[in-house]
Amino acid sequence: MLPLLCFCHRYDLLSLYFLLQSCPATQPSMLNVHLVPHTHDDVGWLKTVDQYYYGDRNDIQHAGVQYILDSVLEQLLADPTRRFIYVETAFFFRWWRQQDSATRKAVTMLVNEGRLEFVNGGWCMSDEATTHYSAVIDQMTLGLRFLNDTFGACGRPRVAWHIDPFGHAREHASMFAQMGYDGFFFGRLDYQDKARRIRDKDMEMVWRASESLTPPTADLFTGVLPNGYNPPAGFCWDQSCNDPPIRDDPNLEDYNVDNVVKRFIEIANDQAKMYRTNHIIMTMGSDFQYENANLWYKNMDKLIRYVNAKVRSKVNVLYSTPSCYLQGLHQANLTWSVKMDDFFPYADGPHDFWTGYFTSRPALKRYERLSNSLLQVCNQLEVLGGPNSRKGPYGEGDSDTLQEAMSVAQHHDAVSGTEKQHVANDYAKRLARGWAHCETLVSNALATLSSWEAPREYCLSLNISVCPATENSYKFFLTVYNPLSRMVSWPVRLPVNGSDYMVLQPHGQVLDSQVSLIMAASSIMVSHCYAIKRSVRIFVSSLLKGTQEVGFQPGLIQPFFFVPQFIRVTFDPDTGLMNSLTNLETKQKIQLMQNFYWYNASDGNSADSNQPSGAYIFRPNSSTPIIVSQTAKTYTLKNSVVQEVQQEFSPWVSQVVRLYWGSRELELEWTVGPIPVEDSLGKEVITRLDTNINSSGYFYTDSNGREMLERRKDFRPTWDLKQSEPVAGNYYPINSRIYIKDKVNQLTAVTDRSQGASSLQDGSLEIMLHRRLLYDDVRGVGEPLSEPGDDNKGLVVRGRLLLALTPPKDAADIHRPLAEALVLEPLLAFQTGELHPNTILEFSGLQASLPPAVHLLTLSQWDQESVLLRLEHQFQVTESPTNSQPVTVNLKKLFSTLEVVGVSEMNLSANQWKDEMNRFDWKTSGGEQCPPRRLGDTSPWEITLKPMEIQTFLLRVRQR
Repeated sequence: MLPLLCFCHRYDLLSLYFLLQSCPATQPSMLNVHLVPHTHDDVGWLKTVDQYYYGDRNDIQHAGVQYILDSVLEQLLADPTRRFIYVETAFFFRWWRQQDSATRKAVTMLVNEGRLEFVNGGWCMSDEATTHYSAVIDQMTLGLRFLNDTFGACGRPRVAWHIDPFGHAREHASMFAQMGYDGFFFGRLDYQDKARRIRDKDMEMVWRASESLTPPTADLFTGVLPNGYNPPAGFCWDQSCNDPPIRDDPNLEDYNVDNVVKRFIEIANDQAKMYRTNHIIMTMGSDFQYENANLWYKNMDKLIRYVNAKVRSKVNVLYSTPSCYLQGLHQANLTWSVKMDDFFPYADGPHDFWTGYFTSRPALKRYERLSNSLLQVCNQLEVLGGPNSRKGPYGEGDSDTLQEAMSVAQHHDAVSGTEKQHVANDYAKRLARGWAHCETLVSNALATLSSWEAPREYCLSLNISVCPATENSYKFFLTVYNPLSRMVSWPVRLPVNGSDYMVLQPHGQVLDSQVSLIMAASSIMVSHCYAIKRSVRIFVSSLLKGTQEVGFQPGLIQPFFFVPQFIRVTFDPDTGLMNSLTNLETKQKIQLMQNFYWYNASDGNSADSNQPSGAYIFRPNSSTPIIVSQTAKTYTLKNSVVQEVQQEFSPWVSQVVRLYWGSRELELEWTVGPIPVEDSLGKEVITRLDTNINSSGYFYTDSNGREMLERRKDFRPTWDLKQSEPVAGNYYPINSRIYIKDKVNQLTAVTDRSQGASSLQDGSLEIMLHRRLLYDDVRGVGEPLSEPGDDNKGLVVRGRLLLALTPPKDAADIHRPLAEALVLEPLLAFQTGELHPNTILEFSGLQASLPPAVHLLTLSQWDQESVLLRLEHQFQVTESPTNSQPVTVNLKKLFSTLEVVGVSEMNLSANQWKDEMNRFDWKTSGGEQCPPRRLGDTSPWEITLKPMEIQTFLLRVRQR
């Protein structure tokens, strides 16, 4: 199951010792310069994944990954001292499949001997700002499993390597630590932060990446690379570079060995002043380099030989890898500083904040989030439906296609929105192809679980009220699958052509529903479907005779409000805007004014800087945004299911303020676009919520959808900030939520995709929704961020915010499940015709709901007899009096249809047995001692989860 193909029979301390013997010898009395040959191969950016692999479209960028790997292999085999590292498993996997047995044998030998080392090892090098932790874990698992299955323990990366992402998230560091990595190196660091760290020789540290997990569980040694990920100036010998080669024939007039050696020793000594040990690292490579690896290695061979001949220089140069460099640091046995916050936002100059990509391509960000939800549904139903789910009445389906597409989408130029338009289109096509494969699998699984094989349809355009299955049928059946492990109440809105429908629950009870006219020839039916944990439920909807149309009522001439049950919302009759929000349960009331604004994007023509806004960079011309409209045209709707106010701010901005009966949150469904640019002004559109909450300059954002981090306007915890961009310099990424609070009130906004957000005034929250820009920001993508949409007039984007007003001490009990439900939405499938008499109308995959603090993060098929299970405690250590407590779950009593007959705990990425995972211990300035290893729970079937803990298991199961 976990094959070990090299000489390491078990990956314990002994095997770690043998693996590190492959590192070249260093000199304790000299400065050891670790040359790390590498290539950085984007899994899509200026070209598509396929174009990069095959070397197609070199008119855009000269790059061909298959030729890089071919060339590097030849050069490594030519000299046993040479080393190379590789990162992107998505490319290596494709290359490996095309190799013959002799080539595979040679590569395996290089891996076993440490001459070819995999670092990071995920399917891609993920973005850290706009990715959700569940998708990151999945893509890392996919890549690391391939390496483990192919090369065993010797192929397991020991170092995380994020040399290009544009800022670094604390949750990523926590995940890397729990995946067993010994260290983490990255290239991009805020220019002010870097200057301070260079001055204080603090470029390497221990990152304490969780406030909930006991150290060193989430501690990760972290190093900042000196040159980003490029070689030192003057020492790039790739065919894409112009630096002179080493000319070592003394009979030639342009002999330059002495000059090269002198410059290199000077650079090495200068770099050593930034670090604390007698080891330094130099990245010898860059984007898509080593297509002609001979150029690199021939010159590096000479560099090593001639520098090392200068014994008096006290400089020792060697081919190395990140893990060998890390070993040198570990053996130094120093005490390291501790980092507690994260590395956002990132700026590479006073007016160059990389905070625009937090929102860039909002439709792609939403599609990626929906794809993650479908993938989890697909994985779960593949397990619950058994073998028939992969091959059944609807054909052959699989989860692999969507898994690979989702893994590619985590790349730091994919979901980030920083790719060219044709590449963004390719990412979307890959996801769509994965959806089709998963829909077949899901249909097969649902047919197995329900014993009904009638054709199923999936309406993928419900966000624009399009669903042929409901619009063309007087009677239809709706199957709802809830992927969460607890009951949810989910509003279902379906376009219909009739005016009065009856909705029946699985056992025949009538479910309240309403049909409302939304335009001249279209109606929408709204109902609340209650879905129990990990369950399938089938509802029937039938058109009734007679008419009962309920439409929107225009105009407002007096104050009006919503009071469905738990919340009261009031609106100003003169402006049509919200002006207060009340929680009737807790008797809290705040002033709440919400509107839409846009920042005029810089075109680069200013006295301060020529930096324009672009796909990466957010740089407004002014700190004061321009209001879209002071008033909104309003239309109201009230019925027994939902109350709505539709607000029209302009032809390109509208919103529906919506309260469902029984909800404790207010829904804001916004629609923005096409953003007009006929005035030659780029626009960055925000919604702003202004309240009377006394937030004192503090606000809070999530890290990759998991732990919450405290933010403070114009402040950085680890250096004295000189703020030069008062708006962009205070923007942070949010994956799922942002909130402000005082002693009495907390207002939380939960989002349906990754976005940029801030709090620029006390009591205020702003979230960037959409961007349309006219200039490239000169960071490589080479085109403005101006998405054309279907009609080439500009992209229209629709999304949702959920607002919750709570006492601070109870807030997490509300916003955690809210965010979880937006990430994992119920699946809807439609059928027409007559119901088969033996149809099973209700099914649950779990024996009982899990406790509120526990989330079933992963349930996927591992092999024919095993499934991969991840359970997580989704509350932080102090955020809930009720739910921030340890919780015990019995694995034996978890599933209704599966009997668990064996269990083995694994690390987070499922490429090591947990009891064999050993990481370097690092001494820190806090002086913490390593806690004793957990001996396990009292029963192999009962596991206890502590706050923010994720436990991963390989379960052997059989059908009950």
